[in-house]
Amino acid sequence: MQPTPDFNPSAAAKKLLREGRSGALATLMPGAGDPYCSLVNVATAADGAPLLLISRLAVHTKNILADPRVSLMIDERKEGDPLQGARVMLMGSAAATEDPAARRRYLDRQPEAEMFAGFGDFAFYRVTLKAAHLVAGFGRIVDLKPRDILTETGDAAELLAAEPAILAHMNGDHGDAVRLYATKLLGAPDGEWRCVGCDPEGLELQLDRTALRLPFPQRVHAPDALRDLLKQMAEQARRAA
Repeated sequence: MQPTPDFNPSAAAKKLLREGRSGALATLMPGAGDPYCSLVNVATAADGAPLLLISRLAVHTKNILADPRVSLMIDERKEGDPLQGARVMLMGSAAATEDPAARRRYLDRQPEAEMFAGFGDFAFYRVTLKAAHLVAGFGRIVDLKPRDILTETGDAAELLAAEPAILAHMNGDHGDAVRLYATKLLGAPDGEWRCVGCDPEGLELQLDRTALRLPFPQRVHAPDALRDLLKQMAEQARRAA
């Protein structure tokens, strides 16, 4: 399905992926191959790949260690009939990662996990995507490839390296702008919104366990370009206020 003025499958899937904070994880039981489904908290790497923090004592982790193939479903948690809301099913392989950025990005989005992230049986896992299936309403059912929902980061090393400093600066010195982004540009309720992530295509904002994706009008590759863009977006939000 090609993008139309009122529906872009890639953008819809990216929004679900970046805003999701929990999902249904399907793994395969060793030997029998029976499907096993569990509820997990999720985050994303800079390129959008799902990140998990799971214990070796859990059945799903034992399954992954025997067979890394997984499916992960994330939905928009819409009020009313959940089948009326959008959801994306992600297929791929899960593998443990010791990347410090994976740990930081997960805990920025799931701060309550800090208390057990250091336990010896817990590890961070990254899901390498193979395919995705988007259901976004009647007539809006699309199979997607990883390139359709992941974010290219190869040209943004400087921006990704500066992400921790950018988040600290935005939350410490520009909390009012972060709040305006959420309330005026995204129509969210007022509250102490904070910035929990940035990448070449957008910002992630969060209030308690509610997350919102603020897409950029164009890609950014470096901190200076991001600074200029965020100033423009803050001015836009203030005009809207």
